[in-house]
Amino acid sequence: MSEVREVDLVVVGTGPGGETLAGEAARAGLEVVAVEKHLVGGECPYYGCIPSKMMVRAADSLAEARRADRLAGDVVVTPSWAPVAARVRDEATADWDDTAAVERLESAGATLVRGVGRLDGERRVVVTGADGTTTTYAARRGVVLNPGTRPAAPDVPGLADVAYWTNRDALRATELPASLVVLGGGPIGCELAQVLARFGTDVTIVQHGDRLLPRDEPEAAAIVADALADDGVRVLTGTSLARVEAGPDGQVVAHLEGGADGGATVQAERLLVAAGRTPNLDDLGLASVGLDPAARGLEVDARLRVQRPDGPVPGLWAIGDVVGHGAFTHVSMYQSRIALADVLAGDGDGAEEASYDALPHVTFTDPEVAGVGMTEADAREAGLRVRTGSTALESSSRGFTHGPGARGLVKVVEDADAGVLVGATVVGPGGGEIVGLLALAVHARVPVTTLRQMIYAYPTFHRAIETALGDLDA
Repeated sequence: MSEVREVDLVVVGTGPGGETLAGEAARAGLEVVAVEKHLVGGECPYYGCIPSKMMVRAADSLAEARRADRLAGDVVVTPSWAPVAARVRDEATADWDDTAAVERLESAGATLVRGVGRLDGERRVVVTGADGTTTTYAARRGVVLNPGTRPAAPDVPGLADVAYWTNRDALRATELPASLVVLGGGPIGCELAQVLARFGTDVTIVQHGDRLLPRDEPEAAAIVADALADDGVRVLTGTSLARVEAGPDGQVVAHLEGGADGGATVQAERLLVAAGRTPNLDDLGLASVGLDPAARGLEVDARLRVQRPDGPVPGLWAIGDVVGHGAFTHVSMYQSRIALADVLAGDGDGAEEASYDALPHVTFTDPEVAGVGMTEADAREAGLRVRTGSTALESSSRGFTHGPGARGLVKVVEDADAGVLVGATVVGPGGGEIVGLLALAVHARVPVTTLRQMIYAYPTFHRAIETALGDLDA
């Protein structure tokens, strides 16, 4: 029988939100146990946001150098993956070592326990260590779940029999393949496809849907598709993998179905599967608290309290990818603040409630694709009376002076009855920075009339927002 220890709070999973919540709860005086089976910090610092943006930055520098002949003279570019791999290993991930993150967590006063944490009834977690020993923690305040997700393995015949990459393998690569098939045209697939293509890999994207980046505006997806084509990426939309098999010399042979290329095959040195994420809920003990053990996500209220059909599960909160508002670090961090306030309130209520009306996101292709709030399709589906305005970024003064690489757009979506923006998209250099102004406008429900009365610095990319607002009357 496992030992039972009483603590105030147990946090299962230390992705960005879980790590932050555990540390802040400990600083607030709670006795906190944080359970982690892999790396403290989660996917973002080791396999996601941070190392991938180092790769993107390196690839962008190559592309910019290749554009120099149209702006400043001849440049000879010789790509090398070695400095990129070294930066990812040494600067971003410390060779995939979480010592610094552990020290940060423990210095806040939390106790880190390595192992697999599973619910064992309300306010109870059983942790199984690597040696098979178990310890049960009984939490006086409760349990916060931050289990995250893992790369999905789609049901493609033959996939289990070939050596394929996920984003984790791509981020650890010390050498790049000569050729690559990317399964999936979402943000991860598009970013990695462009990076590797700029380093000389022959890349093909196979996308089941009719366009890339299906959660963004169609105009944004079209610009990215053109940019990828310019980098030599072959994009196959409306196409799936019928099956894959091992080919000669360690190659992977992908048999296609659907679309214009149905029945064809693509052979490549490597297959990258970037076809979504699987929530880490299948080994979490959900049934012990009356939740569906086969659930693909957790229902929570505005204070991140986990809900079951008969109401909230006492003393149970969830944050991050598994609550269904996007697999973004910034969402998990936002939710950690709200959940922590509710945990600290005890039997009371935390003051803040989660709202996702102004949720921003950025895909770090070149050009960047940034969005906030609703797309035009979202707004129309919600029954709003919609007006849209847009402008091509290259038609702005800054776009004109920027030269090659300034393609993009600004698109705004207005609730015409309320006179406020409910969504916006920016595609272009620094799109993720430009969208910040629009995120504020959506979040604060700034009247469109007020936005039109602002002074926009000249000549800047963000001045295109003024032009897009003017297009609302067209």
